[in-house]
Amino acid sequence: MSSVIQPPAKLEKKPIKFSNLLLGASLNMFEVTTLGQPLEVVKTTMAANRSDSFGKALTRVWGRGGVAGYYQGLIPWAWIEASTKGAVLLFVASEAEYYAKAAGASDFVGGISGGMAGGVAQAYATMGFCTCMKTVEITKHKLAATGVKPPGTFETFMDIYRKEGIRGINRGVNAVAIRQTTNWGSRFGLSRLAEQGIRNVTGKEDGQRLGNFEKILASGLGGGLSAWNQPIEVIRVEMQSKADDPNRPKNLTVGKTLRYIYSTSGIKGLYRGVAPRIGLGVWQTICMVAFGDL
Repeated sequence: MSSVIQPPAKLEKKPIKFSNLLLGASLNMFEVTTLGQPLEVVKTTMAANRSDSFGKALTRVWGRGGVAGYYQGLIPWAWIEASTKGAVLLFVASEAEYYAKAAGASDFVGGISGGMAGGVAQAYATMGFCTCMKTVEITKHKLAATGVKPPGTFETFMDIYRKEGIRGINRGVNAVAIRQTTNWGSRFGLSRLAEQGIRNVTGKEDGQRLGNFEKILASGLGGGLSAWNQPIEVIRVEMQSKADDPNRPKNLTVGKTLRYIYSTSGIKGLYRGVAPRIGLGVWQTICMVAFGDL
C-alpha cells in the first residue's frame, strides 16, 4: 500500500490584535521579574568589572543588599522596558517572519529575518533610555567605591538629561541595536533550526506542530547558542557605565569602546559575563519564542 503524501503545511499569518501585543508585554514582564533581572545584574556586573570571576560577581551583587541587590534597576526601568519591548518584539518579529516565509524563505532564514527586524525595532523604539538607566543603576556602585555617595535613581536621570540631553540618556543605543538585532536574529533563527532538527529526529513532517517540551527545548538551545555576540554586550555596558575612569576615552563610540576594552582587558575582557548571558539567553528565548508560540 503506497503511503499518502501530506501536503505542505499552510502558512498562516497571525492576526494583529491587542491581545497579541498584551501577550508580548506580559511574557517580557514575567521573564524580567523572575530570572531575567538577576541574570542581567550579574552579567552587567561582570562586564563592568572585568577582573571579577563569576563567584566574585555574585558576592559583589549580594553585598549591595542581599537578594534585593540582584533586582537593581528592576523598578522602574526594567519594568518600563519590558512592558514595551515585549509587545514590539512579538508583533514585528511575527510580521517579518511571515512575509519572509511568504517570499520563499526557509524556517531558519524566516526566523533570522523576523528576529533581526524585531530586535532593531525594540532598540530604537523602546529600549535606549531604559537600558542606559538600568546600567547606570547597576554600575554607579563603582562610584560609591571611590567614597562618593551615588545619587538616587531619578536624580541621576535628571542630571544626565540636564548635562547631555536626549543623547545622554540614549547613550549606547547603537550598541543596543547591534546587540538586539544579532540577539533575536540568532535566537529566532537557531530556535527554528533546532525545531526542524527535532522534527527530523522524531519523524514529524515539515511544519508539523511540536509538543510543548520540544518547543521549550528548541528555544533553550537557540537562546544559549546566541551568546556568541557577548563582545557587543560588553561594549554596550562600558558605553553606558557610570564609572569615572580617567583613562577611558571621551565621547565613546562603538569602535573606540572596543579598542579601549581590548587594550585594557584583551580578548577575555570582551567575553566577561558570558556564563550568566547564556543563562539569560536561554530564559529570554524560552519566554518569548517558546511561550509566545504555545
